[in-house]
Amino acid sequence: MDTAILVIIAAVVVIAVSSRLGPRWNIAAPLILVAIGIGVSFLPFVPDVEVEPEIILAVVLPPLLFSSAVNMPAMNFRREFNAIGGLAVFLVILSSVLLGFFFHWIMPNLELPWCIALGAILSPTDAVATSIARGVGISSRVSTILEGESLLNDATALVTLRTAIAAAASAFSLWTAVGQFGYSVFVAIVIGVVAGKVGLWARKVVQDPTVSTVLSLVIPFAASVPTDLLHGSGLVAAVVAGVVIGRKKDRVFRAEQRVSDRSIWQAITLVLEGGVFLMMGLELRGLINHHSEEADTGTLWQIVLVALAALALMLIIRTAFVLPLLSKMGKRAQKAQQTRAPQLEAMESAIADRDFRRVAELCSIEAQSVEKRVKKRLKRGLHPHGGHGLEASSVEAQEKRWAQLDRRTRMVRSDIDYYTKQPLTVRDGLVMVASGMRGAVTLAAAQTLPLDTPNRATLILIAFAVAVLSLGIQGSLLAPLVRWIKPTTPDPVELRRQAQGLEDALSEVTSEQEPGESMMDAKLRVLTARRKILLDLQDEGYYDQESIGGIMASMDAMELGVRLRQSQAYFNAVEARRGPAQELSEENAEEAEADQASSIPLVSERRAVLAQAEEATRMAATDDGDMALLSADEVASAIAAEGTPPPGPGSGLR
Repeated sequence: MDTAILVIIAAVVVIAVSSRLGPRWNIAAPLILVAIGIGVSFLPFVPDVEVEPEIILAVVLPPLLFSSAVNMPAMNFRREFNAIGGLAVFLVILSSVLLGFFFHWIMPNLELPWCIALGAILSPTDAVATSIARGVGISSRVSTILEGESLLNDATALVTLRTAIAAAASAFSLWTAVGQFGYSVFVAIVIGVVAGKVGLWARKVVQDPTVSTVLSLVIPFAASVPTDLLHGSGLVAAVVAGVVIGRKKDRVFRAEQRVSDRSIWQAITLVLEGGVFLMMGLELRGLINHHSEEADTGTLWQIVLVALAALALMLIIRTAFVLPLLSKMGKRAQKAQQTRAPQLEAMESAIADRDFRRVAELCSIEAQSVEKRVKKRLKRGLHPHGGHGLEASSVEAQEKRWAQLDRRTRMVRSDIDYYTKQPLTVRDGLVMVASGMRGAVTLAAAQTLPLDTPNRATLILIAFAVAVLSLGIQGSLLAPLVRWIKPTTPDPVELRRQAQGLEDALSEVTSEQEPGESMMDAKLRVLTARRKILLDLQDEGYYDQESIGGIMASMDAMELGVRLRQSQAYFNAVEARRGPAQELSEENAEEAEADQASSIPLVSERRAVLAQAEEATRMAATDDGDMALLSADEVASAIAAEGTPPPGPGSGLR
């Protein structure tokens, strides 16, 4: 037990040090961890390491995928879902089959179903490995597609793997495979949605931010475990639960909960991601030893050559799929801009004039040219509850439905602007090809092969070699490739325009104190009103989702600072009773208050504010027990001295 604890401590230290040294050395931290793991595995006193695949698939990946899904902008995920679905389903199946024929060609003694099973193991990109791509400055569209693909392609790969194993036992049926895939995804979606909604409700009821964060750690497993028991895709269920919570977290959770979630989940993600890559390296020697026990399986150099050939073939297949996909997406966006944008502009004009007849005519025109989902969205605006829509007798109901139709029309227009103002080029496609790395999922899936699989150790070693070579070659060359080909980057003029638009929208909220309102209450009211404006703008989709998220993160920090300042009277009274004890620093609150909510802060500044607010929250929680000991006279004296009313039950401090 003591040895295991020391090993865990050493692993965490190595992960932390690697995360700091990687940027300084211009090397991705996962590559450093894999290299360290490989080196340690060959030390004479280190035993062979073999990690159970269920530890990766059922324990490590659900929280990692859940965290990525929560933080992914839901609007961008919806917009890129067609591309994500194509990569996560069709590309995985295509790669599995083509790789299967390739392996059968170079290993004719291995039956084709087992070769396709190996192809299915190698086909999905890894969500953890994709973290390397996020650190090299790729565009937000490319990042969204890559993350979405890696979150969802595991279900396709695992179903394809099970189908190939069944085919090896002469029990293959195409319709059975399709049914298994549909059932796996359906069960995952249902349970994921339920787990996400229950998690939202539970965390909304629980006011304590620490307890709320603890509940968030349970949600991915509450989604994945029941789904696995029902033979669905537990990983997809965790992703769905994360998407459900990510869409509502800014409206449902309080600032303290969101700040606590960020700090805790960042630490958890760092440790789990680092642990995955470290374990990959540690398993190498054991895999080599198992391979050497099999007869007539080729040398290690032959396996490396097979892995290199397979990696090259995967890149060719991915290139042949991605580039035409992006070309088709670009043509559709241009066509939409030419044909649908003018009609939607006319629709907005008709809505502004409250011209029901003109709106009905335009909806009829739109029905002939737009996709089904857009048509349904517009019709929901006209008849959101199946009634008479804009012909309702109530003036208030009419205005509400006019507003709904206007919002939905603006959302469709914002989708068109999103595709046309951020087009994906061939250069972006090459970055997407190079970013499709394999990782721990490949190795974990390989280790799920039945024990009676022919040449099982060799197949696992090939999968490991492909994953390591993918990380080493693609991961190390990705940053130079991005600098060389110069993919699409955000237009600075457009960014400035969006920043100015956000600033103008937020400046509409007056910061003047109302009669009988304290300064702190006025600041909280302004922050609440501005957050509502940002959430509405986020739903419309006109502004960059990451910019809005950055502003709201800064607002969370400022709200904590204001609430802490509002409670300063209590802490002053506590410190007066303690004597020369440590006082709560006002510098943190002052710095948070001085920051302007209407500006987009730099990342480093925002992180500093968040760190200061979190430290102040910790100090406040430490003194909480002493606050309850104050007498009524002491509280009244403190309030009179501070000139600020005490916080109410909804102040957010424990």
